Amino acid sequence: MRLWPGQLPVTQNEAVTITCYDDLGNPKTHGLEQRYVSPTTGICRKLVVQAVSPFGKLEVPISNHTNQASKIAIWLLSNSPIRGWIIFKWIGVWLLFTLKLLWSVIWLLAQLFAPIDLADDTGEDTDLYNTGYYKPYVRGFQGQLWAARSPMEHSSRIIEEGEMDIPTHTLYPRVLIIRDPICNEWVSCADRDTIVRTKFIAISYRAVDAFTRGPDQEAEKAQFIEEVRATVLEQKYDAYWLDLECVGETPSEKNRDLYCMADVYRGAAITLIMLGKSASGEKECWKGWGERVWTMPEALLSSRLCYKFRDREAVTPLSLFELANLAYTNYDIEQAIVNAYSGKDPLERLERLTLLKSAIWRRGTAALAPGVTPPPPKLDMIGDSEKSVTVLSGAYKAERVYALMGFFEHRIQPNRSEDDLRALVRLSMANDNDRIAERMVSMLPSTITKTACWYSDDDIYHANLWDILPEIQVAGVTDNGALVVDGCRSASIRWKDFPEVAFETTDSLRRTIIGFVPYLSWPTLIIGLAILMINRVGGIALTVIGLVLLIVSPQLFVFSQSGRIVSAQPWLIGVKGVVSIKEVESHLYGGAARGHFPRMYFTPSGSQFSIPERGLDRGGSFRQYDYAKLADSGPDAGHIYTLIDTCSSTMYYFRAQRPPTVCIYAGREGGLGRFVLCSERCDINELHKESVLRMPTEISEKMELCGWVALG
Repeated sequence: MRLWPGQLPVTQNEAVTITCYDDLGNPKTHGLEQRYVSPTTGICRKLVVQAVSPFGKLEVPISNHTNQASKIAIWLLSNSPIRGWIIFKWIGVWLLFTLKLLWSVIWLLAQLFAPIDLADDTGEDTDLYNTGYYKPYVRGFQGQLWAARSPMEHSSRIIEEGEMDIPTHTLYPRVLIIRDPICNEWVSCADRDTIVRTKFIAISYRAVDAFTRGPDQEAEKAQFIEEVRATVLEQKYDAYWLDLECVGETPSEKNRDLYCMADVYRGAAITLIMLGKSASGEKECWKGWGERVWTMPEALLSSRLCYKFRDREAVTPLSLFELANLAYTNYDIEQAIVNAYSGKDPLERLERLTLLKSAIWRRGTAALAPGVTPPPPKLDMIGDSEKSVTVLSGAYKAERVYALMGFFEHRIQPNRSEDDLRALVRLSMANDNDRIAERMVSMLPSTITKTACWYSDDDIYHANLWDILPEIQVAGVTDNGALVVDGCRSASIRWKDFPEVAFETTDSLRRTIIGFVPYLSWPTLIIGLAILMINRVGGIALTVIGLVLLIVSPQLFVFSQSGRIVSAQPWLIGVKGVVSIKEVESHLYGGAARGHFPRMYFTPSGSQFSIPERGLDRGGSFRQYDYAKLADSGPDAGHIYTLIDTCSSTMYYFRAQRPPTVCIYAGREGGLGRFVLCSERCDINELHKESVLRMPTEISEKMELCGWVALG
């Protein structure tokens, strides 16, 4: 059985098992429950998630390993002993706090005279120290690349016969149809010397306007060709290029002719657009022609344009602006493209290519049977294996990518076995300066697909592709469309509980002295009781001082632990549900007394729930807590999570289908880093994007570099 990310196994499938392998190749068989790779042992384990409202056996209440003395002291200060019958509980808690102080004194004396080593090798994160780094992600990519960036790497994709001999750029067509003045007939010419000296017209048309598939197909093609030849002669030309006659029959010839078509239209003196019959509606003729995938590059790459309806004699010249008004329906995007190619409003290279991709992806291709509506761009891009699409015999599934590549400096060899997804990755790798695939990894689309999660057409943070500065490099793509990336800085996310965090606050001599005083309470009290029989006045004085210090020790202890945290052991901690700042502080540091510096902050712009403050200082509004709580009680209930970053003392609320266990630094945008939160699929050795957060770029320095990882 195959489970997609976010799909929970049903009861009858609990006995189904899968097998994964660690970095040493050792197999491990387990169930279908979500798992993660332990950052301390490298072993695949069940993922236990702490949750605000636990449900199921793999969700537990929120817990922590915070210093108990801090939590007890905060409770004593936050609750008045004179409020009702709480005085008895308050006294009991206070006695517990004083006993903890006594234990600390005994432990210190024992360590001075007889050091005890209680280190263990359980692999649990119980040691309190600051390494300066997050817990790493220790599992690397295992498998083989379907297509690799480096020619030194093995690629498992099947290279078609003669594929490597096909040029992707050409200065002239392989074949032209030229009129022989001696014989007064049109002949196919493949002679290079003749072709390079001949000016020709390139024909752009839509197949359904030229012929209808069926028994009369060949006769209709012949009639269309005669109309083209008559029009070419009227324009005082003796040569033309029409794919019906000039595209070869063998795979090698067809690949060269079809995928160097961009150069054919670049080299043509005129591009003639042959439209259907105006009697059926001029608007419909233009709309149908403009919706085909190849007609856009044919028009944009041409030096001159003219058009003709089949039932009219007139041949009318037109500009790109006129063409956009007549043939293109998505006026905003296509108008920007037309402005760029006409020189009126130049665009940056990546912005222009991104707009071209969006425009081409909306158009139909020959890979779809007649009458079949093209699927949505995203679904078609990801190559969903469960989607049924009727494909014509001999058509290329990645035809849109091959049409797009005419605008790139470096092109790829066509391959019938690949879909749009893998072809786009190969095109991106061939044009490394654009780094399209790398930029998509950092984007958070409105809908993350089940497979090929790296692909994105939009971004909920309203960033464009060219706004992203990637920090990773694509090494290749796997057979199932997973993107293998290199140069990742990654960290593991802890879900089972809050660890005890080693931290430092701002230096303060007063807090240091006051923090030492509570530990003097028990020695003072014991010494006072000991000398009571020898020196009654001194003994009573020391005993009273000791008792007073014990009474005020909670307040002294809390004050000594206060102050702004300037350094903390980096941890990424996850909680299912929405947690308040106050609760997070209590779990991390025991809390903070009123009037002390805050320990945690909301992000002003780091997640989809972020709300910035409108005052003089930049900061995150506390209203995002209410916003996230509202979302967690609506349609997104059960899919809202809290992420706590101790390095930057920042909290994030985000949506996800499953709890992400790995955080990857993928790029920068808008003054912040783009961090991709991923869940793990140990059985296929892939990570799946669950969300993307905008976090401070500097925390990436606290993440260790890992090897290749696959995003699928």
